[in-house]
Amino acid sequence: MTDKSSYNDMLRKFGTDLGLPKLNVDDLMQAQKKNLEALTQSAKVAAQGAQAVAQKQREVMEAGLREAATLAREYKPLKVRENITLQSEFARKMFEIAVKGAQESASTARQSTTEAVKIIQDRMKESFEEFRASVRPNKPT
Repeated sequence: MTDKSSYNDMLRKFGTDLGLPKLNVDDLMQAQKKNLEALTQSAKVAAQGAQAVAQKQREVMEAGLREAATLAREYKPLKVRENITLQSEFARKMFEIAVKGAQESASTARQSTTEAVKIIQDRMKESFEEFRASVRPNKPT
């Protein structure tokens, strides 16, 4: 049975004979650490975007409830014409609130998603360059 060092020597010689490039393991480990940091930063941006969208939806709900309360206060039994006018105005305001809220939520979600993806894209570019720089041709001895 052959000991561990002879297997390592045998593999090292095999790699040298094939002309495989040498890798700087420390540089690769540092690159992976940066990759994880970029993923963390991207996730934070996405989470902040989700929180902002939830806040926009809450604001839309609050505005809708305010309008409903106003309608209820102004409602007059047995005055059909005025009530129809109030209900029509309520429906128009609710539609405007919903459309505005949807536009703002979509814009916020798009912005946070774009930022999160850009963080990952930039890190991938950097990582590729770091990997290229860490690979050195193996010169047979």
